[in-house]
Amino acid sequence: MPDRLKAVLLMCTAVSLFSCLDATAKYLGSFQGIPTSEIVWARFLGQALLMVIIFGPRSVPGWFRTKRPGLQILRSVFMVATTAFNFIAIQYLRLDQTISIAFLAPLLVAALAGPLLGEYVGWHRAMAIVSGFLGVLIVVRPGIVEFHPAFLASLVSMTAYALFMIVTRKLSGIDPPLVTLFYALIVGVVVGGFFAIPEWVWPATPLNWLLLLATGALGGLGHYLLIHAYGLAPASSVSPFLYFQLMSMVALEYVVFGDSPDRWTLIGSGVVIASGIYLVHRERIAHRDSKDAAMEQQAAS
Repeated sequence: MPDRLKAVLLMCTAVSLFSCLDATAKYLGSFQGIPTSEIVWARFLGQALLMVIIFGPRSVPGWFRTKRPGLQILRSVFMVATTAFNFIAIQYLRLDQTISIAFLAPLLVAALAGPLLGEYVGWHRAMAIVSGFLGVLIVVRPGIVEFHPAFLASLVSMTAYALFMIVTRKLSGIDPPLVTLFYALIVGVVVGGFFAIPEWVWPATPLNWLLLLATGALGGLGHYLLIHAYGLAPASSVSPFLYFQLMSMVALEYVVFGDSPDRWTLIGSGVVIASGIYLVHRERIAHRDSKDAAMEQQAAS
């Protein structure tokens, strides 16, 4: 199987696992009365334990060796924030609504990359960013329908995820992937316990126990497959398949909760997805042009 096809399959599997994670969190929180803090802690603690089981306890000391501990802790803070606020939002919103807002994150990364990373975008990509924001306004429709505060939680989650991706970009090539993957869990495991333990509710059924434990496996395996997908093929070839998550979200929303997306959510998410794919296309062109210019300069010298 070609590497690009492997990468696409891994990406689709990864985002489907993330959809299962959100559906599990929504079911436990909205229908089984499990506190959000408990679900968040179980998600990070479960992934940490899974990593130790798979790679062995002897690997743990090596995961603490980082050249940029401050950036790794900051990345972990953003990871916990995006998870916690997303789990809060999905208790009140449909899964297709929260994922439509989350799709704005890559566009926000492009907008923030200028002031934070010095990577300024041209007018083509700027128009894609503006179109993406308009798509989210179609989903939320402020002033037209009653605005639920959970939309704010979803927006905070999306913003934290965009900052998480920017810090990840700064860390790329500095630390091994497993170190970065492990550090993303530290704040969630250490700090999350202080919030989860006082609010702890014992799961009432074996199924609830299984689902609570599964949150760590779903999140951890999803991120692991994501790393491998980007390792097999260029980001420009793989990133558009992130939007496969909308399809898996809609399917789970219907099968598990019996809800269907409304017309405006589908239209708005379509605008956001089209903007994101166009942004990837423009970044591919910009990368090709810069590569050609570098080769011409090298040939001239």
